[in-house]
Amino acid sequence: MNRTELQLLSENRARDAETLLNVGQWSGAYYLVGYAVECGLKACIAKQTNQHDFPDKKHADKCFTHDLEALLQVSGLVPQRTLDAQRNPVLGNNWLIVKDWNERARYQLWSENQARKLFEAVTNANDGVLSWIKAHW
Repeated sequence: MNRTELQLLSENRARDAETLLNVGQWSGAYYLVGYAVECGLKACIAKQTNQHDFPDKKHADKCFTHDLEALLQVSGLVPQRTLDAQRNPVLGNNWLIVKDWNERARYQLWSENQARKLFEAVTNANDGVLSWIKAHW
């Protein structure tokens, strides 16, 4: 999987989540919008990879996770996120909402409020986590 494919997956999962929200499928929407963030962060990591370079095993192993905070660490964007969150408290608050998502969300039931709150934190055009990620992928 390459960076472009991860970018497309991220955008598609966000749209899929919106479709599910529109038909009242809260749990599916919650899971997929979090997955959009995961794919976006992996696109940021992929940006660091040079074609034909042999990957460092420890670094590669850290990339194979669903933990959003761990992926943010691997991407090297933690200092930038910290700075941007200080400058923009709405973005900072959105990251606080998003950080709690994990892949186990697919096995849980989520309310409309929870799904919409996460969706807005991720997709808000001005202060959303995905918009921030796109600026770095």
